Amino acid sequence: MPELPEVETTRRGVEPHVVGHRVRALLVHEPRLRWRVPASLPAKVQGATVLAAERRAKYLLFRLEGGALTAPATLLVHLGMSGNLRVLPAATPRLTHDHFDLMLDSGETLRFNDPRRFGSVDLWPTGAIADWAPYAARGPEPWGPDFTPDHLARPFKGRVASIKAMLLDQRVVAGLGNIYVCEALHRAHISPFKPAGGIAKKRLGPLTTAIKDVLAEAVEVGGSTLKDFAAADGALGYFQHRFRVYDREGEPCPTPGCKGVIAREVQAGRSTFFCPVCQV
Repeated sequence: MPELPEVETTRRGVEPHVVGHRVRALLVHEPRLRWRVPASLPAKVQGATVLAAERRAKYLLFRLEGGALTAPATLLVHLGMSGNLRVLPAATPRLTHDHFDLMLDSGETLRFNDPRRFGSVDLWPTGAIADWAPYAARGPEPWGPDFTPDHLARPFKGRVASIKAMLLDQRVVAGLGNIYVCEALHRAHISPFKPAGGIAKKRLGPLTTAIKDVLAEAVEVGGSTLKDFAAADGALGYFQHRFRVYDREGEPCPTPGCKGVIAREVQAGRSTFFCPVCQV
């Protein structure tokens, strides 16, 4: 599933192609996504100008104004488990799983491809975006000023749920997924199985730093290409070549001086990669 770095990579890739351009049309080829695309959506966005391309958690937010809109609105796109957005010449032939095209006055199109159809697209008034349920339920951004050791200490207090489960909870921190939680916990030398409430507060500082660093490094190299993900220009990400633990079962732990071997266990239905020696 595309995680925060992959979504941010997509945002940066499409931004110069969409901002300032007018929507000629929204062509919906397959409305049966995670939530059915409303039949009224194409008419609502036609003629609108894209003011900004932003990201919140794993959502892409395209700020729209003008055209058929009576007030500024935001087009919200989620890539789901296998989705990607590509910037293409409008006349490019469609592939099997291309589900909608946002046609622009530049002659390009923003095309959404999603083999599993767990992605989504929705429109919401920009002035009321905080009331959109999926948006409102998200915790702070990992790079934002509110993501601090004190912030983590509050939901962790007294909790017996594992630290990994808590970090994957989008209400605690927005945008984290399985890959980057595994990588951050290894950097912070914290066991993914340790109860969140049992982690000393002094360890939360290194953990927040590790989360920010691993996400920044992933964005720098275009995210991780696992199965379906590719950036907006079709390029593949390369952070998978920098994984320290994820998908490294049986390899020596990269922590200097550690004699451990990377292990894999299934935790809440997901593969957890960790070092049983230096992650405590």
